[in-house]
Amino acid sequence: MRLSNKLKLSVAAFTLIATGANAAEFRWASTTDPQTMDPHAVNAAPVLSFLNNVYEGLVRRGKDMAIEPSLAVSWEPLESENGWRFKLREGVTYQDGSAFTAEDVKFSYERASNEASDVRSWFAPVAEFRMINDFTVEFVTSAPNPLFPDSIANFMIMDSDWTTDNGAALPARDAENHATRNTNGTGPFMISARDPGISTTLTPFDGWWDTAEHNVTEATFTPIGNASTGLAALLSGEIDFIQPIPLQDVGQVEGRDGFKVLEGLETRVIMFGFGHEHETLLFSDDVTDANPFTDPKVRLAVAHAIDVNTIDRVVMRGKIEPVSQLVPVGISGYSEANADRPAYDPDRAKELLAEAGYPDGFSFGLKCTNDRYINDEALCRAAASMLAAVGMNAELTTVPVRNYWEQLRADDFDMYLFGWSPGTFDAEHPIRFLLHSQDDEAKLGSWNFGNYSNAEVDALLPQIQEEIDPATRQALIDQVVEITQAETAYVPLYTQPLIWAAKDSIDLTQRADNFFMLRWVTVQ
Repeated sequence: MRLSNKLKLSVAAFTLIATGANAAEFRWASTTDPQTMDPHAVNAAPVLSFLNNVYEGLVRRGKDMAIEPSLAVSWEPLESENGWRFKLREGVTYQDGSAFTAEDVKFSYERASNEASDVRSWFAPVAEFRMINDFTVEFVTSAPNPLFPDSIANFMIMDSDWTTDNGAALPARDAENHATRNTNGTGPFMISARDPGISTTLTPFDGWWDTAEHNVTEATFTPIGNASTGLAALLSGEIDFIQPIPLQDVGQVEGRDGFKVLEGLETRVIMFGFGHEHETLLFSDDVTDANPFTDPKVRLAVAHAIDVNTIDRVVMRGKIEPVSQLVPVGISGYSEANADRPAYDPDRAKELLAEAGYPDGFSFGLKCTNDRYINDEALCRAAASMLAAVGMNAELTTVPVRNYWEQLRADDFDMYLFGWSPGTFDAEHPIRFLLHSQDDEAKLGSWNFGNYSNAEVDALLPQIQEEIDPATRQALIDQVVEITQAETAYVPLYTQPLIWAAKDSIDLTQRADNFFMLRWVTVQ
């Protein structure tokens, strides 16, 4: 993993460890409630971040984002074939007292890689799973896969008996089962009460195998969708910490005694996507027999029409960094050869529209969230205004994130807002999830909602996954970036900022993936 200096600083500057503090209650808030307690049902940051406090994987990420042992104490490549062997930690128990063994890893792998799971793409490289003994497992991969341990950092292990005995043998992404509201992990905290959309209370798991760095006796999470309400709750003392806060309120928090702002850069790229495979527009008043977004010229016109610097100044208060590709600078595999992004050039956008056969522009539907990304609705309104200036008139619809993924999976969009953080901190990750053609059988392209498809990109992905030589591998990634930029597969905009706020009495760690870990919280 290779992080930029700025990302390293965003981790290091806010990694604060306090000792000798008395045990205390802790209350925090965020804009989005995790929609499920099932770690295999939804591959979304609010779910995975929250559940990393309750469940654990074979490996985990530390404060500096490096991979470290968790339920596995060590791992090594297989000697005579492709794949990895993991030695499991002995003496670990679940929160109901049952013992952790390789059988749980086997069960969790089969559950997470099932077609009912939203995280099955993590296991696309796996050809075979082997349980060698109670504390040794092997993942055989179809080709060399040096990134495999990094790629399963959020693969959480469930108790096979508890899950099956409670009728949750398979995840329920669009419905509910026992695992939707109940948990039984090996992690540092356990769910003691949950009222979805209202509050969730966690208490420390006394039987946790690791040494606790926190002093939290009870933690209560409250989703607060309205940013002003959330900030008011912090400043009035109702909560101790909130992520994020409105950019326009940073100065207000910094000017108040007893509070602090924690700033950094997330590894998440905010972008616009298109319905590449849609034959017609769904939300147009004037183009009903075609889909202009299937033409790369029209997609490039979108890129030239959006002024990211103005969005930074007006909407994001100078906190963002423009990007040219689906990973930010500093991530492993970032393509220095393709660092330039299309310049803001409305005249060129109009020319491209005319060349594509739309000299007078057209109308279309733009879908956005209003509670998932920082200032997401304001961003979309600004972008819609810029697009209208060149003749592309957006019918803007904004919805809460709890309804958003369902609409995107149903192809209910012409153009949409999206954000992606690479779970492996490598450029291979968005290629696999966002740029490879949708292929359910191969577990690829699972978040490629518009089904962008390029045979050359599809062919390059396995080569990138298998290549060990850094220079050769980078050249392959450069090819993918060059192809997808030439076709404007997406319009990447910027790297999302991290803007958290807390009482001065709270010590915590701000990680570059925007995951919040209770095990590093100290209340003074």
